[in-house]
Amino acid sequence: QVHLEESGGGLAQPGGSLRLSCITSNFDFSRSRMSWGRQASGKEFEWVAAIDEDSTDLFYSNSVKGRFTVSRDNANNMFFLQMNHLNAEDTADYYCSVDHNYGQGTRVTVSS
Repeated sequence: QVHLEESGGGLAQPGGSLRLSCITSNFDFSRSRMSWGRQASGKEFEWVAAIDEDSTDLFYSNSVKGRFTVSRDNANNMFFLQMNHLNAEDTADYYCSVDHNYGQGTRVTVSS
C-alpha cells in the first residue's frame, strides 16, 4: 500500500517561509511523478506543484508560481515544497500525492 506522510506545516507570518516534506514508501518513487495539492476551508482542492521523475518537468499553479519551489530526493524517496513569501491565501491543508493516493495532510496557517 502506498504510504505518503507530510510534515513541516505550522504557523507562519505573512511574508514568511515554510518547507513541507513528504516521506514516501511502498511504490517506485524514482519513477513516479509527484504532486502537492492543497485544500483551503470553503474552497476547491487546488493542485499547486508537481515534479516529474527526474526533476526536469515542473508545474506550478499561478497562485504559487515564483514563491514555491518543488523538489525531490530520489535516493531517499522524499519530496519537498519550499514555500516563500507566504500570504493568508496560502492557509490550507497541504497534501502530497501520487497516482490518486494522498497523505494525511499537513496544515499551514499564515497569520500575523
